[in-house]
Amino acid sequence: MNIGKLSQTVGIYAKMIRYYEQIGLIPAVGRSNDGYRFYSDQDGERRKFIRSSRSLGLSVAEIADLMDLWNNKNRHSADVKQLALSHIEKLEIRITELQKMTNTLQNLINCCAGDHRPNCPILEGLQKQDIELQESYHQNDSLSVSPLAQQKVK
Repeated sequence: MNIGKLSQTVGIYAKMIRYYEQIGLIPAVGRSNDGYRFYSDQDGERRKFIRSSRSLGLSVAEIADLMDLWNNKNRHSADVKQLALSHIEKLEIRITELQKMTNTLQNLINCCAGDHRPNCPILEGLQKQDIELQESYHQNDSLSVSPLAQQKVK
């Protein structure tokens, strides 16, 4: 099947399929005599796996690790479980951070009269909160690193 048909079948934009090939998450496929990519059903299954993983919020690095495990028939399910547990921990951290952001914003909203006056407690509060929220946001950048990738670096 061509990339358009694959895109429709697995629910991933063609541009993303090309991107995943470009970064090496999935192997590049052969081309027809016309120069079009030609995908097998197995290629479609790989892309469905990626789509499902992305819908759970897994990073590209985590998906690469999961795909390596998926393709390894000698894998240990403990490795897969550890990766999933690690991702849950990251999600719980993210949920906590999102709840803090929600609470902060709700407190600012509660201080605002929302009338015709130019004074705005929300804007003033955001100005004061900027550094704290920025630091919180940057801490979440580290959440996209796969635990298996961290082990490889060590």
